Amino acid sequence: MLFSYVALNARYQQEIGLPSQSQCGERFKFMVNSGLAIELEYTNAQFTDGVGLYRTEFPFIIRNQFPTEQEQVELYEKVLASYPQKTVVMRTLDVGGDKALPYFSIIEENPFLGWRGIRLTLDHPEIFLVQIRAMVRANIEHQNLHILLPMVSDLAEVDEAIRLIRQACFEVSDELGVSLPKPKIGVMIEVPSMLYLLPELAAKVDFCSVGTNDLTQYLLAVDRNNARVANLYDALHPAVLRALYQLGQQAQALQFPISICGELGGEPAGVLLLAAMGFRRFSMNSSNLARIKWLLRRVELADLELLLPEVLCCHSPKQVRLQVQRFLEHKQLLTQLRA
Repeated sequence: MLFSYVALNARYQQEIGLPSQSQCGERFKFMVNSGLAIELEYTNAQFTDGVGLYRTEFPFIIRNQFPTEQEQVELYEKVLASYPQKTVVMRTLDVGGDKALPYFSIIEENPFLGWRGIRLTLDHPEIFLVQIRAMVRANIEHQNLHILLPMVSDLAEVDEAIRLIRQACFEVSDELGVSLPKPKIGVMIEVPSMLYLLPELAAKVDFCSVGTNDLTQYLLAVDRNNARVANLYDALHPAVLRALYQLGQQAQALQFPISICGELGGEPAGVLLLAAMGFRRFSMNSSNLARIKWLLRRVELADLELLLPEVLCCHSPKQVRLQVQRFLEHKQLLTQLRA
């Protein structure tokens, strides 16, 4: 089994530099989720379309106090410089829930539904402003920054965040006497309320990115870190897939740029179904990149589109997996992926 894994991984890696497209020539954008082992992820920079999710919270978590603006500038410059002329999507500070700062205690009975993400930083605009100032300062030379807002549940949060971003840009521009490149602003779709506000959201921001991990958690009302109910957490649940399908269709109708940055896009079954739904931009852990590109280069979108209605009619995640398994068996891909 070890030999098979090593051999197959080598086969995936052999094609990592080939065009990111399906067998029928449909192009995809593949980006990486970053912020953990960033030095390792830089090695694949030439084979990606950029960073689809840079988690800015981890540099905050490993310190014993809030990083200064200059410390953040130096860190963000390193990331932006590593992907020249490619998009780097930086998520603003996303702490709370299962991500705690040792020097900023948050004690709540239900932290995943509590004070986290954009809720926390809008309540502390001094934290938000310093981070945005650092981002736009780091972007002056590189001009590849996109800003992503996490845990948004209300349009008023978007309005306030945009106001603060504009304030930060004005301050930096005035202090440095330079004209700043305007970063594109996006929102994470991870709270179910945003599924029903997409037209209004598309009028306010430049793009959105679907965090399938949290979206699944909130749609199914399952704490994915709770062992007692972990068996109920499944991104291939029919309700989750139907929500994603409706979201993708609506984004296409609005011509609203949308990407997937949750773990579902880095899994074979997930990426096949998402591609069938019309998603073309994926961001994933760098360790999954070669395998997913290898897989999509071996499928026809027309075949996936025939599979999709069968999957959307399923009543359980088990049925979904069986349908995808049959598809992969028919394409003689299942054994290679399982190995």
